[in-house]
Amino acid sequence: MKHVLKYAGLGAGLGLGLFAALPAWAQAAATAAPAVPTVNKGDTAWMMTATVLVLMMILPGLALFYGGLARTKNMLSVMTQIGAVAALAMLVWVMWGYTMAFGPDYTSGLSNVVSNFDKLFLKGVNASSVAATFTAGVGIPEYVFVCFQMTFAAITVALVLGSIVERVKFSAVMVFALVWLTIVYFPIAHMVWASSGYFFKLGALDFAGGTVVHINAGVSALVFALIIGKRVGYPTERMAPHSLTLTGVGTGLLWVGWFGFNAGSALEANGSAALAMINTFVATASAGLFWMLAERASGHKASALGFCSGIIAGLVAVTPAAGNSGPFGAIVLGAVASIVCFLFVTKVKPKLGYDDSLDAFGVHGIGGMIGAVGTAIVYAPSLGGPGAVDYDMGAKILVQLEAVGTTIVWAAIGTAIAVFIAKAVTGGRVSPEVEQEGLDVGEHGERAYNY
Repeated sequence: MKHVLKYAGLGAGLGLGLFAALPAWAQAAATAAPAVPTVNKGDTAWMMTATVLVLMMILPGLALFYGGLARTKNMLSVMTQIGAVAALAMLVWVMWGYTMAFGPDYTSGLSNVVSNFDKLFLKGVNASSVAATFTAGVGIPEYVFVCFQMTFAAITVALVLGSIVERVKFSAVMVFALVWLTIVYFPIAHMVWASSGYFFKLGALDFAGGTVVHINAGVSALVFALIIGKRVGYPTERMAPHSLTLTGVGTGLLWVGWFGFNAGSALEANGSAALAMINTFVATASAGLFWMLAERASGHKASALGFCSGIIAGLVAVTPAAGNSGPFGAIVLGAVASIVCFLFVTKVKPKLGYDDSLDAFGVHGIGGMIGAVGTAIVYAPSLGGPGAVDYDMGAKILVQLEAVGTTIVWAAIGTAIAVFIAKAVTGGRVSPEVEQEGLDVGEHGERAYNY
């Protein structure tokens, strides 16, 4: 019995020792393996909704907006190009785009520019894997994050096409999209939005894509237009929009879908998403009205096309500022962007003489630059922004300018490479005969209207 009690006492002492050591073990385990964020069903439901809203921006939103601005003979061509490059972007995204933008980091300095290929073909992503949000301990299913970011890639490459519609082969557009996404979009998305990205670490402010989407697409559109050349008959032949009604419908769909674009970029259904929501309302409303005021001040009538153009300019400008501005800062930002874009499209573009068919650069490129730099201003708490009390506006403007400048250079060089590859593979432009007849029949063998 003595031996039994002796061993029982030793066992109890050992047990107490182990119990006392438990907190240390737990702390070490937590340090070695951080807890997986908890998935919130409300956030997940909102992000799935936001993702579908962004898809609506592409089809039918952008397709109708751009299609209505084109001539009758090219309506289906515009819609088909937009739909096809968006579909291609979705497939490329799940094959190698997601891993390049948001995959695991390289151990070298490459992680500043691009992620590695460990998640090629979504390797390791499943129904149980979780993507972190901006709140510690809160996550959403990784598949939802993959889909949300997929729609951003799809609409960005589709936006580029606005500058070169009515003259480029369908095959050239597809080859261009494949190359451009890989060497331009994925690296810029990583640099700005991935936690290891160069501009993310610098503290660049881009809530929903001022640099990644709009400056990127706008600059690429300009370079593509310059390389491919003007449409036959430009600028002497009349090339007015064939259906401002469809453009108006597309504008409305874009505005509604943009709430998914901007408020969805909070990654949660929270106050940040609510701020992005109200800013997407008021900046856009301001821009639509100020474009028409600019028309009146220039001696013209306030037009439906001007209202639609202003709406898009406001949406573009508020994109980087959506969660980084107070509502009144967003109103001013929308107004300024609208006026500057109006002047660029109506005054500067005709003087320079380039053929940006649907003003992709004049609205997305210029509006994106104003929004990106302006975000550093409206972020200040003294102007109603969410910045800290000791916010250094000058330093933040320099960071924003560096992000804008890098995006411009990267997009310009990458686009030139992609366009020359597309031209080498496909020839690039349609023949003058097809261009005169229209790409609907010449490229796709059908007509938008049978009358």
